[in-house]
Amino acid sequence: MDQVFKALADPTRRRLLDRLREHNGQTLRELCDRLDMARQSATQHLDILVRADLVTVVRRGRERLHYLNPAPIHEIEERWISEFDKPRLQALSAIKNQAEEYAMTTGSASVPSYVYVTYIRASAEQVWQALTDADLTARYWGHANVSDWQPGSAWEHRRVDGSGVVDVVGQVLKAEPPTRLVITFEDTPDAQRDPSVVTFLVEPHEDIVRLTVTHENLPNPEMLNGISQGWPAVLANLKSLLETGEVLPQAPWSMSSSHA
Repeated sequence: MDQVFKALADPTRRRLLDRLREHNGQTLRELCDRLDMARQSATQHLDILVRADLVTVVRRGRERLHYLNPAPIHEIEERWISEFDKPRLQALSAIKNQAEEYAMTTGSASVPSYVYVTYIRASAEQVWQALTDADLTARYWGHANVSDWQPGSAWEHRRVDGSGVVDVVGQVLKAEPPTRLVITFEDTPDAQRDPSVVTFLVEPHEDIVRLTVTHENLPNPEMLNGISQGWPAVLANLKSLLETGEVLPQAPWSMSSSHA
C-alpha cells in the first residue's frame, strides 16, 4: 500500500494513469507525445508506477506496451470504501458519468483493453493446468473450459449445473505451454462483430509466477465493466485453489450483486 499511495501522490504519475485509462496499451513514445514529456522523465515515473503494480508492461516484439493495472486500486476500494458507503458513492458516480456522457459532443472514444496481474505461489505448469483442465476450471470458475487447447481448435465455457449450456465460445489462437495461451472470447457469438481476445501470460520466478491476463478488442464499455468485475473474482479463486487446495468459501463474483 505504501508504494501505491506514494505513486498516486504525484500529479504527473496520475496524468500517466489517466492517459492509460483513456487509451490502454501505449508505448513510451506515445505517452511522451501525449504529455509533452521527455522520455527519461516519463521512464522514471513509469518505473515507480510499475513497482507499485499500477502499471503493467507487456512486450510485443520490440515494443513495450504499458497497461493500467486496476488490482491495487481495487484493493484500496475493497478495504476503505466497499464496506462503508459504496451504494451512495456508486449513485453519485453514476450521476457524474451520465452528466459527462451528455456533455460530450464528439464521437465516442474507443474502448480500452483490460489488463489484470496477479502473483501466485505455484509453478508455471500448475498454472497452465489450472487454465486448461476442464475439471479445475469448473472448481474455481463455475464453468468448465473444454478444448484440446491446440492452435485452431475451438473451446467452450460450459455451465456445470447439468444443463450443458455454453455461455462463451472461442478459438485457440496460440498455445505455448506453460507460458502463453491466446484465445478468442465470444459471449454473444451471433453478434456481427469481431470477437474479443484474451491472452494469458505465465511468467515463472523461483517459487512464484506472475499471471497477466489481457483482454483486448472489447466491443463496448458494458463488456469492459463486466470483465472488470469478473476477471479479478475468477483469478482470486484460481489463486486460492493453487495456493491452498481450496477455492474461496464463497463465490467471489457474487459480491458484485450482493454489495451493490
